[in-house]
Amino acid sequence: MQLQHDSLLRLPEVLALIPVSRATWYAGVKNGRFPRPVSLGPRCVAWRASEIQRLVTEGVPGAL
Repeated sequence: MQLQHDSLLRLPEVLALIPVSRATWYAGVKNGRFPRPVSLGPRCVAWRASEIQRLVTEGVPGAL
């Protein structure tokens, strides 16, 4: 069995790659346009780098 490790990105790192505001990002998460975060704790979330890279590669719908 082979495991793949996916790094996690915090919001500032995501927003450096995806040209949208914080409010637009969270609205996109809520309506399903952007991927849902992974919970790291009660007040801490991150996004899988592979999902963000897919958005960058395929183009971000509604980002520009």
